[in-house]
Amino acid sequence: MTTINHPEGRKTTHCVLCIYINYLKVSHYAFFPFILVDIVSREQWGAAEPRGKTAFRGRVQRVIIHHTALESCTCLTQCMQELVSIQRYHMNQRGFDDIGYNFLVSVDGRLFEGRGWKTVGAHSKHHNADSVGIAVMGNFNDLQPTQQTLESIKQLLQLGVSRGFLEAEFTLCGHRDVGDTQCPGEHLYAALPQLRRTS
Repeated sequence: MTTINHPEGRKTTHCVLCIYINYLKVSHYAFFPFILVDIVSREQWGAAEPRGKTAFRGRVQRVIIHHTALESCTCLTQCMQELVSIQRYHMNQRGFDDIGYNFLVSVDGRLFEGRGWKTVGAHSKHHNADSVGIAVMGNFNDLQPTQQTLESIKQLLQLGVSRGFLEAEFTLCGHRDVGDTQCPGEHLYAALPQLRRTS
């Protein structure tokens, strides 16, 4: 893990992986060496301390894609403010121990740490214990997901498998596949096959 100071004053943590994995049968990913994944940490976006944590037992088997169904954000400051707002809502109004998602992604492809790889989320009722929840920031009943967003999710999944947090033959689905909801929105749901194909 390497922390880089950017000219505009923000700091980001990079994970450089020099691991080559030939092929994953179910998730259909080809993995490449020297993956560089830029993730804005909880500390960097100003997350409050969680009230409690439950650790995953072993590698996670499923990835569930969500949308926040809120306005999208396009600059770092705006996105960080949105994350703080989402966490407050989840903790104060929904009664969660923390922000519900494991990771979030902005429309410009910026990745944000929620509960991360090691902690069970609160994003899909009855389906959290063996799944990672990734939320795209925006309402994708109205918006089309950007290529930057989709590529960032692919890189995040590659990172999870390569570091042993995510099963190589993981299942990827939308929130609506496991619950009575429109989430992750019509347009993002239609794009999920792109996340299952070889990058």
